Amino acid sequence: MLKSDSGQVNNAVQSTISAPNHAEQACGPEPTQTGRRRVLTAAAASGVLSTLPRFAIGQGAWPNKPIRIIVNFPPGGLTDSYGRQYGEFLGRKLGQSVIIENRPGAGGMIGADQVAKAPADGYTFLMSISTSLWHARVLYSKMPYHGDRDFAPVTLFPSGALMMAVNSKLPIKNAKELVEYARKNPSNMGTYSPASWPHMIADTLNSTEGTKFTPVHYRGENPMWPDVGSGQVQAAVGSFQAMNLHLQRGTVRPIAVVGARRSPRIPDLATFPEQGYTHPVFSLEGWLPFAAPAGTPQEILAKVNEAFLEGYQTSPKIKAMHESYGIPNGPTALADTRKRWADDSPQWIAMAHKLGIKLD
Repeated sequence: MLKSDSGQVNNAVQSTISAPNHAEQACGPEPTQTGRRRVLTAAAASGVLSTLPRFAIGQGAWPNKPIRIIVNFPPGGLTDSYGRQYGEFLGRKLGQSVIIENRPGAGGMIGADQVAKAPADGYTFLMSISTSLWHARVLYSKMPYHGDRDFAPVTLFPSGALMMAVNSKLPIKNAKELVEYARKNPSNMGTYSPASWPHMIADTLNSTEGTKFTPVHYRGENPMWPDVGSGQVQAAVGSFQAMNLHLQRGTVRPIAVVGARRSPRIPDLATFPEQGYTHPVFSLEGWLPFAAPAGTPQEILAKVNEAFLEGYQTSPKIKAMHESYGIPNGPTALADTRKRWADDSPQWIAMAHKLGIKLD
């Protein structure tokens, strides 16, 4: 089911049968999102010089005007943090303003479509999740863009170790107890978008363990965790940083790490594979793609990628952000990005296809 902006569960829309236009009605862009634009740097105005050489693109040197990064999820989550922190560093390096625009809705498709149709001139980029660019093609019979044809990969940001957490009042302390509880009790599981990694986990548990989870889809992590803390949603999967406030309040309890490695923020918390759950959905490594419209000059893609790699190595603010989320590794180099894009996307697409998740 889809979570409405009013905070009520919309029972009329099922997560596996929603048509694209229904998803847009439930998850469409907020009318005030344009007002959330934020200029991260105006280095040119402040006299900061770029250490990356400019080069001729078309009629002028790139960049000679502000760069936009479209984040297709709301503020407050990992995609937004990556976009803002790395965007700020990019602006300082290039001596040009970088503007962040949050364009959530339809599981990220609204923002992704905007970038897919933007000019391939190096002034528009997308900060997204793998769902929007990879396995959404399995979810919908018709899409306004094609993930392989319409985007040029720039880098892949690591999602880090996501965690399964439950409402702290429930008698659940590990994955096995969650499964036993959800076999007997119809339960809601929060996800940050339709067909996201958490959605796949809910459907996998239903099909392999006989649980009775109903996925409840939110427009990002920020609105999801308060509902877990209040008990309206029994469990959810997300990043440490997004759930941390509720961990401190004692309203949610982490019970398992998703992925092959434990989180450095809660090193004693065992992974799903360590707890005996071996389905690939529990051990895949998650990535957050950063991309440009297809046809963007390779020199520009390389310069942006190089700036991100440098930012990870040298920026105290970026390092602090990674530490707060418990993510010890950084963005991928351009060649590695293309390889992982080619190798990993088929795995996610095949998994979505096997689970039979359909939203139209």
